[in-house]
Parts: sequence; structure tokens; C-alpha cells
Amino acid sequence: MSSGKVASWAHGEEFVDEATLFSDDGVLARARERGNELGTTPVLPGAGALMRVLAAAVQARAAVEIGTGSGVGSLYLLSGMHPDGVLTTIDPEVENQRAARLSFAEAQIRSPRVRTIAGSPREVVVRLTDHAYDLVSFPAQVPHALDLLEHARRLLRPGGVLVIPHALYHDRVADPTARDERTRSVREVLRAVSEAEDLVPALSGGGDGVLAAVLRPSRR
Repeated sequence: MSSGKVASWAHGEEFVDEATLFSDDGVLARARERGNELGTTPVLPGAGALMRVLAAAVQARAAVEIGTGSGVGSLYLLSGMHPDGVLTTIDPEVENQRAARLSFAEAQIRSPRVRTIAGSPREVVVRLTDHAYDLVSFPAQVPHALDLLEHARRLLRPGGVLVIPHALYHDRVADPTARDERTRSVREVLRAVSEAEDLVPALSGGGDGVLAAVLRPSRR
């Protein structure tokens, strides 16, 4: 990557000031620090800002997030959602959910706005209602991502938005020499979204990459 591209990427990461999003200007910084300590790879500011915009664009009242981590992505989504919107966020690790709940409390997010569920994402999502959500998000590198993509398409209402952070996976996706299993899995998710006739996709280079897609209304 040229020095100009690096500078442009850095400028994009700094374009939205995280400290201005909540009354406590250290909320996101502390949530990100907790996430790094837990090894959850929180979304970077550029990706978070795009997630926030997408949540605002559809005025999301109901959203599903798979991979709560320490709550960084959750906070970005909540800051863009409708003021009465409810985020259902799923993570298999109880410790992650504990860290996220601390982040939500520090951000003064009212408890009815967040439903945290600890459990296997594939086992949880099957219990969620079809076509009932404005936005569904999961990280590209999550296990069983292709299965979760199919569930996301089932859960989204027509016109709803799919949001997949970490879609460039530490710049490995575009590197033809990167052939490890996880990178191949991320490429498969990107390919499946790009080829799906019912999705209108776009891939952004913000953060670690964000793949977004809108579910087309049925043509029947």
C-alpha cells in the first residue's frame, strides 16, 4: 500500500471522533481496551462509524449482533439505531458478555435496549423470528460464517441491512499467498454475498473492512 493510501486510511479512521459519541468520552476507549485484553478484536473506528451509519440509515428498531465481544461494535450500532431500538447481541463467552454489559452501563444505555444472550450463535439464531430485523451483523471470521449468512438472510426484513465487519481480515483476503483456512473461509463469505441475487452488496476498506448488503424485496 502506498504511503498516500495509508495516510488516507488513517484519515478515515480519525474522521469520526469516538469521544463525542457518548456523554462519557472514554466509554469506547475503555471498551476497546477490555476487548483487546480478552482477545476479541474489537472493530476499528472506521468500521464502527460505518456500522453506525448503516444502523441510522434504516432507523433500526430491531437488530441482531453475533459476536458481542466487549461491546465496541454494539455501542456503535446502538448509537445509530432508533432511540427505542433493541439490539439482541449473542456471544458464546460469558466473560465477553460481562465486559460488554459494563460498557453498556458506562454508556448509560438503558437495559431494555440491549438483550444479551450467552450461547452458541448457531443454536441461538434458529430461535429468532424470520424477517423481523432491520439489521443483522456478524464478523467475517466467525466460525460457521456461511451458515450464519443464511440465517441472516432469513432474519432480515426486505430492505434490511447485513453488516459484516473484519471483511478484509487483516489484509489477508486480498493477498493471494494467504491460504490458511480462516482466510479462505472469509473469502467464501464475501463470494457468497457478492453472488447472492437477493443481496445488493458493497465492500468498504474502513477499519479491517466492512461488507454491507441490503436484502432486496421479494420479486414475486
